Amino acid sequence: MHTVWKGAISFGLVHVPVKMFSATEDKDISMRMIHKVCGGPIAYVRQCKNCEVDVDWDDIAKGYEYEKGRFVLFDKEELDSLTTDATKTIQIVDFVDLKEIDPIYFQKTYYLSPDQAGGNAYNLLLEAMRNSGRIGIAKISIRSKSSLAAIRVIDNCLAMETIFYPDEIRPIVQVPGLPEAVNVNEKELTMAQMLIEQLSTPFEPGKYTDDYRTRLMDLIGKKIAGEEIHVAPEQQRTNVVDLMAALQASLEAVKVTPTEPAPAPTPSKPKARAKKVKETVS
Repeated sequence: MHTVWKGAISFGLVHVPVKMFSATEDKDISMRMIHKVCGGPIAYVRQCKNCEVDVDWDDIAKGYEYEKGRFVLFDKEELDSLTTDATKTIQIVDFVDLKEIDPIYFQKTYYLSPDQAGGNAYNLLLEAMRNSGRIGIAKISIRSKSSLAAIRVIDNCLAMETIFYPDEIRPIVQVPGLPEAVNVNEKELTMAQMLIEQLSTPFEPGKYTDDYRTRLMDLIGKKIAGEEIHVAPEQQRTNVVDLMAALQASLEAVKVTPTEPAPAPTPSKPKARAKKVKETVS
């Protein structure tokens, strides 16, 4: 793995030197913009809209648009001066229960490993956190961006999840069209809960695959091989109006046991069954 950051975890007066590695990787299939006429890739250039000329990196500054079309400019040195030694520290400020954090706050996961002679302190923090059942809430700066982070234990590794600041989470009241009161049909609710129960299972991440990526890679392979491609259009789904019918069909699809017991079969008469067996033997 490639080291993306080096620093230390700090809690109290304890410093734990660590290296940081990305815990996830993007598996999306990358595609280039291609000129249909000649098949050549399209290049993106850095061009000034005012001068209409290409601009070198040395002539580029960063700017903040405080009014429409008006900017204050910053050189790299000015922005670098804002950083301090603290930006190389993951400073744990609190320990909390993971259940108290809504998943909406989580951004990206990183693995942390001990660096230099920090093995003992790393193991101490890992085991103390494991025994406490708590996670650490910390502050960190990565690539000049300040973030909150959650430090937790995964197996024998400390992991860090960057999380949004509270003012970066949009209030739910801004979502249009939400119902003021939730009113549902009791029978539909019962059937919906039955369906949820039937589809409930322990989380096994290995069973979930990216079907789109699989189909796309298959299509890419066929195009490379020169095969003629015919993609059948997907049938449009009609809006489901009858919720009860949809719920019933869903329950039948997952083979839910009927709520009402089936009528017991009528027992055969002993004499008639004995006679039939006798006739078969003879």
